[in-house]
Amino acid sequence: MKPFDFQRADTVPDALGKLAPGGAYLAGGTNLVDHLRAGIREVDQIVDVSRLDLTEITETSGGSVRVGAMVKNSDMAAHPFIRERYPMLSEALLAAASGQIRNMATTGGNLLQRTRCVYFYDPTTPCNKREPGTGCSAIAGFGKYNALFGASEHCVTTHPSDMCVALAALDAVVVVEGQGGERRIPFAEFHRLPGDTPEIDTNLRGGELITAVELPPVPVAAHSTYRKVRERASYAFALVSVAGALHLEGGNVKEVRLAFGGVAHKPWRAQKAEAYLTGRPATPENFRAAIEAELADAQTGPENAFKVPMLRNTVISVLEELVENRTAQRRAEQGGAA
Repeated sequence: MKPFDFQRADTVPDALGKLAPGGAYLAGGTNLVDHLRAGIREVDQIVDVSRLDLTEITETSGGSVRVGAMVKNSDMAAHPFIRERYPMLSEALLAAASGQIRNMATTGGNLLQRTRCVYFYDPTTPCNKREPGTGCSAIAGFGKYNALFGASEHCVTTHPSDMCVALAALDAVVVVEGQGGERRIPFAEFHRLPGDTPEIDTNLRGGELITAVELPPVPVAAHSTYRKVRERASYAFALVSVAGALHLEGGNVKEVRLAFGGVAHKPWRAQKAEAYLTGRPATPENFRAAIEAELADAQTGPENAFKVPMLRNTVISVLEELVENRTAQRRAEQGGAA
């Protein structure tokens, strides 16, 4: 590991003032430290922000829930606001990593996770994300984990976060602080598709520090879930994952939220599927037609084509589960009223 200067910040302004060019912020360190040890990244300076007073989950006057950037993943998953109002988010957090890592990983750090592509982690192979202009080994190489959506000729990798899939479905807002003051970034604009610059993961500006994530009031999210399909039951990244929320009115879909993980360079909001379902009867046939509308743009190779039926079946299963749960809840409410 390359030697670097280490400083600790006590406040947000202190952190912004201490960060120098070539430096990086350190929170839980569950991703950054791995990169430094593996030689994937080198820095001249580390500014430790783990002690900043950004550890609260509070409700704003407008009804949003504000999650501080230093809130641990395990704490967010267990918080009553998250469990009751956004169960898909709680479930996504609990599906991620191990208990030990969830106890260390922070909200802000989770947003900044980088891909787990095997070539990105192997400095002996070409990788445009790690070393721009060298090529993408995954295109002609081991492609089992390659993206279905949004890839480019420069990068076909996928985003690893579970938390971020749920945040995409919830229309979260990322709050950051820089030398120019506070900036609010809609979640859909936070992460980037690879295009010609796969080495740039987000639209953060130089020196900016994530201070919070805000979750707007989304009533449909109270009836939501997260499903993760992986190669083993624990401590594995998603082959595909689905965050889903559904509100029914008279048997028709009044509102639906769908976001996917494991299939794109950023958490993928399934806007075509949502548009197809809205206003239509909540039937398996319509669920299938909705996901087919989304899959029309999927790009596959011989090794990742299995993700298409896997994603299709997972989406249909999630939506059917949400319908069943809502029906059972209404029956219970009617029985209680009687």
